[in-house]
Amino acid sequence: MNTPQPDPAFSATDLDAVLTRHKAEPHALVQILREVQAQHGWLPRPVLGQIAQRLSLTLAHVEGVAGFYRFFHMQPVGTYRILFSDNITDRMLGSEEMLRHLCHLLKVAPGQVRADGRVSITTTSCTGLCDQGPALLVNHQHVVTRLTPQRIQHLATLIEHQVPPGQWPSDWSRVEEQIRLADIKLGPQPAPGQALAAAIARGPLGVLDEIKRAKLRGRGGAGYATGTKWQLCRNAPGQAHYVVCNADEGEPGTFKDRVLLSGYADAVIEGMTIGALVVGARQGFIYLRGEYTYLLGHLNAVLARRRQQNLLGKAILGKTGFDFDIAIHLGAGAYVCGEESALIESMEGKRGTPRIRPPFPVERGYLGQPTTVNNVETFCAVTHIAINGGAWWAGIGTAQSTGTKIHSVSGDCERPGIYEYPFGTRIGRILEDCGARDTQAVQVGGPSGVCLSASEFGRRIGFEDVPTAGAFMVFDRSRDLFEVARNFAHFFAHESCGFCTPCRVGTELVVRRLDKLQRGHGSSQDITELYELDKLMHGATHCGLGAAACNPLRDTIAKFRPAYEKHLKSLHFVPGFDLDAELSQARLATARDDAGAHLETLP
Repeated sequence: MNTPQPDPAFSATDLDAVLTRHKAEPHALVQILREVQAQHGWLPRPVLGQIAQRLSLTLAHVEGVAGFYRFFHMQPVGTYRILFSDNITDRMLGSEEMLRHLCHLLKVAPGQVRADGRVSITTTSCTGLCDQGPALLVNHQHVVTRLTPQRIQHLATLIEHQVPPGQWPSDWSRVEEQIRLADIKLGPQPAPGQALAAAIARGPLGVLDEIKRAKLRGRGGAGYATGTKWQLCRNAPGQAHYVVCNADEGEPGTFKDRVLLSGYADAVIEGMTIGALVVGARQGFIYLRGEYTYLLGHLNAVLARRRQQNLLGKAILGKTGFDFDIAIHLGAGAYVCGEESALIESMEGKRGTPRIRPPFPVERGYLGQPTTVNNVETFCAVTHIAINGGAWWAGIGTAQSTGTKIHSVSGDCERPGIYEYPFGTRIGRILEDCGARDTQAVQVGGPSGVCLSASEFGRRIGFEDVPTAGAFMVFDRSRDLFEVARNFAHFFAHESCGFCTPCRVGTELVVRRLDKLQRGHGSSQDITELYELDKLMHGATHCGLGAAACNPLRDTIAKFRPAYEKHLKSLHFVPGFDLDAELSQARLATARDDAGAHLETLP
């Protein structure tokens, strides 16, 4: 076998330094690749070969991991790597035209590297800046918000003059919290350590009882009972237990965790530490999405300060045996890693493919040990419950949905930003508060959530009515809901991990149908076929991504069918196109893929 030759541009000394920082542990592969790329600019095959050799991994494994994450580059990219956020709200604010304008100014085609290697420009999924878009990322770590034609012109000039992004105008990278309405989690905060002291006084089981009494459910979307999850993790046998904060906020339209991490990190980290006390963990991790790399320095500073305050580390607050610390694992651009088992796979240096369950992470999670994974907002809630008690929290909201929920509001409204309400709040109340006018629809919970029409604005936020992970995208009557659904379809097809055929093929078939309708070549049969694809994917995919991929499609067809019908032409003939033949070929390809997958599992 031919071993790739070392790359002269990346020295062995550089690699030694990266590997030493991570103790040459194979499960740190994603972090190692990230740091190597930050130094080299991309990941040449010879460098990947060196990494594989030093970690005693196969080159195929290392290349497979590098090829999975969209923020890793196995081919040269521009010195300035410009990624425009491509969420529907960015498009509504003119991001597509701005991307074309920047490409024109810099004389580079979208998705290509300019001949001199200086710049490459393309799109990425939602960057969590929907309340201050259009936005873009430079080299995966510098953000530019509130793009305008004038700012685009200036940006092009700076790139041509090779001005480093760190020297660009500071107001370009200003990310505002934009808290419009605060309640418990966004209101006055307890002093660092206050909740921890209360938790230590109650003891692990006393805290667990309070969490159960509060009826706290996870704020990441699924709504699983936090107390039950912690009980299962605590009771699971293992050599070590882990606490993980899922800060991979990848659902388009969601940015509440960004605000909590930037302005309320103490409450989040204190909640994690309380979780460690309950489940018996000595090590925790914050899995921070790659799009939030600019928060890394801030979070490390908060962790360092808390260690100095004896709120992390050995014998926390003087309690012998209460040892717990937190490290940050930075993601590399993969929406599917928001699913807890895929997140754990990524932490272990693998592709972010969701695991088959059972066993669940609370039984066998990170490195095969019991692991509780909770959302940023969930840990923040834990801090307040530790101080005020479970009965207090349970008295807020509704019987099945206790406490408050933070909403990321964006789209067609006067006051986009962050709003915190008790569960049970009407959709209409949120629209009134954010200054929405002539609203046609609201997408609650992001693309994987539910699309509500005007007749449903009396419904209420809550697990018993309209559950949500936090996104709240507003569309007025000027918007084409077909285009909204098409944008979401492209997102799901792009973010599919490719593990299972129904999702890998199904999301692509949905995109083809919608693109065909957009070109004016569709018929009512295409809409019928979209319904069939929805039913297939909803019941046959490996994880929740594929099952939810058609949610916006189903809702918009049912509630806004004229938006689809206006794209139909009266059965006009498209030369060379045979719908039945195309579907037959797609189904045959799916059957072959399934058969191949079955054969691979045979001894």
